[in-house]
Amino acid sequence: MRAILCGANGAMGKLIAQSLGGEVVGRVSIDGENGVARTFDELGPVPADVVIDFSHHTAAADVLRYAKTNGCAAVIGTTGHTPEERQLIFDAAKEIPVFYSGNMSLGIAVLCRLAKQAAACFPDADIEIVEVHHNRKVDAPSGTAHMLFNAIKEVRPDAVEHCGRSGEGKRTKEEIGISSLRMGNVVGIHEVHICTETQTLTLRHEAATRAMLADGAADAARFMVGKGKGLYTMEDLLK
Repeated sequence: MRAILCGANGAMGKLIAQSLGGEVVGRVSIDGENGVARTFDELGPVPADVVIDFSHHTAAADVLRYAKTNGCAAVIGTTGHTPEERQLIFDAAKEIPVFYSGNMSLGIAVLCRLAKQAAACFPDADIEIVEVHHNRKVDAPSGTAHMLFNAIKEVRPDAVEHCGRSGEGKRTKEEIGISSLRMGNVVGIHEVHICTETQTLTLRHEAATRAMLADGAADAARFMVGKGKGLYTMEDLLK
């Protein structure tokens, strides 16, 4: 596999580069340090199978444009995309293969599957999602929390996200609450609480190191080689 890495000088970019080794054939980073291209225009056409983006959500348009122009698959691992940026991703998947996930961890993919199954088993339960990250994370709720909500919504089509809780007023049965904590150097903790009148089921995933995300991104990139156009997720990788 031949991969181009966008966000190459970031913390995640460096970990992904270590995981891929010689499979990285091009690097882009806005700071331009270490001889890395600042833009895709500066990088120019490079024969590659996939473009991996772990930079910033605002880079989506440039990443997808480069992938479409050069016939590459795209792996989008950034979070915090605006509705317009998400639409760019969905539109690009009509032309090229696009892998899009708010979390590249295999464990989180399993958590999403379990949360959906558990929600189906307890259709009347209250469900709350809690996510914890380090104090440098800029988006809240996390992309993973949204993934968990969307997985549950597949079996609860009337579900509504309720991000943060304050003021007066009872929760409705349609609400799925999402609470975000930002503190210290926490890599990532995600919990799904499913509570009935008689019992509570808690599903939890805790990341010990960001290396698991880098390995997941590398697996996703290799998975995309040779795929046809369309939108792919961690659920496809699990299968």
